[in-house]
Amino acid sequence: MQIVRSILFNIAFYLNTLLQILFYLPVLLLPRKYIWIAVRSWAAGNHFLLKWICGIEHEVIGADKIPAGAAIVASKHQSAWETFTMAAILSDPTFVLKRELQWIPLFGWYTAKAKLIPVNRGARKAALDQVTEVGHERMKENRQLIIYAEGTRRPVDAPPNYKYGVAYLYEQLNVPCVPVALNSGLYWPRRSLRFQPGKVRIEFLDPIQPGMEKTAFLEHLEMKIETATNRLLAQGREEIARTRT
Repeated sequence: MQIVRSILFNIAFYLNTLLQILFYLPVLLLPRKYIWIAVRSWAAGNHFLLKWICGIEHEVIGADKIPAGAAIVASKHQSAWETFTMAAILSDPTFVLKRELQWIPLFGWYTAKAKLIPVNRGARKAALDQVTEVGHERMKENRQLIIYAEGTRRPVDAPPNYKYGVAYLYEQLNVPCVPVALNSGLYWPRRSLRFQPGKVRIEFLDPIQPGMEKTAFLEHLEMKIETATNRLLAQGREEIARTRT
């Protein structure tokens, strides 16, 4: 039954994406701030489908801790879920994406309008330099730069693998960094068609103010995210176990 629901959700997800892209095409002619109306509508549609097809709800914790101005938002990454959820929660986010995504008709137009940061991920040093350069511009615009601290989606309970890039950006951009913990991988695992009914939780933690030494910052960031993520995973597992008894 879960496989059937997962297949139905994937069909509905891509259909929702296509319909929203077509419906909101006029916002591409408006000032950039209106693009987030389309993003939040798309995310709301995805959350609706997850709830009614897969039985997955969500809870946002600590959103009041997100600074009003420029910030780095350094998140755990376990699932596709947080890619659209965080973009809908933050007031004016930007994030790094593969430059090839901007070549996709229609979809790429939205990423360009949102002034995201396309990079060639095969050239890591050049990509980091580009993110830093463009990041300075985005911080002047009081935006929030979303970065996945481990670089890519990681399986639940995989050993932490935090990347130097987030520490480098923290030092160079000189803005607060908001750690983000979550347990989305319990319910929407990467590379899997099986969804687990339940409640995804995402938690924004106290910002780390600028000025820490890079190595100390990275250790502190990892400790904060991993501690909170383990707590959310334990909570989720308890709830899943109760539904099975």
